[in-house]
Amino acid sequence: MPRDRAKRSDYSQFSQLTTRWADNDAYGHMNNVVYYQLVDTVVNSWLRDHVGMKVPGGDVIGLVVETGCVYHASLGWPEPVDAGLVVERIGTTSVTYLVGIFGANSDEAAGEARFTHVYVDAETRRPVPIPDDLRKAAEAILKAE
Repeated sequence: MPRDRAKRSDYSQFSQLTTRWADNDAYGHMNNVVYYQLVDTVVNSWLRDHVGMKVPGGDVIGLVVETGCVYHASLGWPEPVDAGLVVERIGTTSVTYLVGIFGANSDEAAGEARFTHVYVDAETRRPVPIPDDLRKAAEAILKAE
């Protein structure tokens, strides 16, 4: 059964991203791999700009352990896209993010991604508790039930 597409109002943080000529595939739309690149950019930019984490090069880093994306509509160069971000779940060592990818003039998501980071010590790669600054920032954009 089809589900409703996410709306802009489902997200609390937004970034506008520029598409590039190389983002389009042979079918004339943005390739699915590009959606994942945008998601990675949005999450890591938020960690750097809103949380204050040193990305790259910090003592604690997020490793991607799960991703998924539902595609609803085509996007592509030269149209800019808006990416909405919200936190779905905060665990002891992990955070699951939801990212909506929107055409510039659309209220409905063209793509909806789910992205989970497990936070680890940068040297040992062993899980560590979520840093306090990250937990506080993630709680501030936690999706309402």
